[in-house]
Amino acid sequence: MIDGVRIIPLKQIPDERGKVMHMLRRTDPHFLEFGEVYFSVVFPGAIKAWHLHTRMTIHYAVPYGRIKLVLYDERADSPTKGEIQEIFLGVDHYALVQVPIHVWNGFKGYGTTEAIVCNCATIVHDPDEIVRLDPFDPRIPYDWSLKHR
Repeated sequence: MIDGVRIIPLKQIPDERGKVMHMLRRTDPHFLEFGEVYFSVVFPGAIKAWHLHTRMTIHYAVPYGRIKLVLYDERADSPTKGEIQEIFLGVDHYALVQVPIHVWNGFKGYGTTEAIVCNCATIVHDPDEIVRLDPFDPRIPYDWSLKHR
């Protein structure tokens, strides 16, 4: 696991009408700060990557659909420098993933329907604090293709 990344199982409260899906509360021990909440929709097989934030901590949860979230640690002073972490999120694994600053991240939709990815960010979006790379940039040693393990 990449240093500083946290995976927090999330509570779901089902009843005969549907369910309530918790994500983040200001009273949670892992709550840092609130900047904004936004949703990103990704289609099956589509990739949204790579990006890292220089000031924003990301909190991802996937209430609908499925994604493979991939993280890459390029931080020079990190004990996990060079490591890649895959986290599968969605209807099968409803959890909150806290991604610290300076960790590359991206995701790929999978399954048969689009996925809704929710991000509760610690600051309001600022295009000057985000760094982007092409999903297939060789700087990040990751292969997005389907793996038959």
